[in-house]
Amino acid sequence: MIRDTIGTGKSTQVSIIIPTYNESQNVLKILKSIGDILPKNILTEAIVVDDNSPDGTGKIVENYLKDFKKVTGYTVDVIHRTAKKGLSSAILNGIQQAKGDTIVVMDSDFSHPPQIIPRMLDALRKYHCDIVVASRYVKGGKISGWPLKRKLMSKLATVIAKKGLGVSTLDPMSGFFAFKRPIIKGLKFDAIGFKMLLEILVKTRGATVWEIPYTFTDRQFGASKVSLTTAIDYAKSVWRLYRYGKSERKREKRSSVRFLSKAARFYTVGASGLGVNYFMSLLFAGGISDLWYLHANIIGIIASMTTNFILNKYWTFEDRDFSTKKTLSQYSKFVGFSSFGAVVQLFMVFSLVEGSQIGYPIALILAVLTAAFGNFILNKKWTFKEKLWN
Repeated sequence: MIRDTIGTGKSTQVSIIIPTYNESQNVLKILKSIGDILPKNILTEAIVVDDNSPDGTGKIVENYLKDFKKVTGYTVDVIHRTAKKGLSSAILNGIQQAKGDTIVVMDSDFSHPPQIIPRMLDALRKYHCDIVVASRYVKGGKISGWPLKRKLMSKLATVIAKKGLGVSTLDPMSGFFAFKRPIIKGLKFDAIGFKMLLEILVKTRGATVWEIPYTFTDRQFGASKVSLTTAIDYAKSVWRLYRYGKSERKREKRSSVRFLSKAARFYTVGASGLGVNYFMSLLFAGGISDLWYLHANIIGIIASMTTNFILNKYWTFEDRDFSTKKTLSQYSKFVGFSSFGAVVQLFMVFSLVEGSQIGYPIALILAVLTAAFGNFILNKKWTFKEKLWN
């Protein structure tokens, strides 16, 4: 790892962590923009953490530093990593090297406007909070330039975080946030995937959070980093964070709370099934094949039923007995109870598409949500042999 620094030699108050991978078209513009926008009375360092970008992003920053004109109170560093190790890992690496007592995390592609940073710092002081989140979902925030599919994926991930992990922040999946460094002292981070904020929110229970609105604008240059690996890493992260808080949930004695907790987990799994169903249905209705939309929907239903069963058995109802006979018996019951909902889903999709002329993606979402009704009670009582009220 190489760490280059040019600056004033003064202690730094604010450290801005900018993870990069193939951002050669954006990185210098974002660094210059930060230098122009931040007040000169705030000592600031920008730390670029580059994951060995094939397009030479790290080298571009290094060359920029050679001719860097000193700006009062503003320094620029670059950390060269030897491989692509992930966004959260890069952020954590930057935090470990940072000098500031306030940390700001942002992307380098201008989807996170540098103009918002002074507002975030003002909010930290004005509201005496520990974390400030630049939010797409608080009143006044919005997303510009995303297709419907990407927006739905983001909403789904947010619902899973809020319901499955008990996070109250409206935009826990934001990649644009600031926090006071002392709140993470002594914490151990897994740093899996793309969402470092979510891990901080879960592991700093009791920290005060303030959200300010901003408009997320999709990148103009470079390629999006969202992929199937992103989804897999997110699932791993949620699972580890769930286990992190599991001991506290087990101490809960109130039947009503335990019931609602399991119901929340069940419907969180259902929300993930919505994503599986939606993805698989669209994949086979114009993606890797060109099946009739109802046939593609059947494939989506089967895939979501299977993933829902496994997740509900292991996570919601905490049944770790995967012996063949018992698992097959439970799976058949789970599929049986889910089949009625599947019939309802198919009927609704057909009626909405053919009768009401509603677009297939929207009809699919409405049908899946409706079909989930009642499955929790039936499977809780008969598939996993639990009392209803516990």
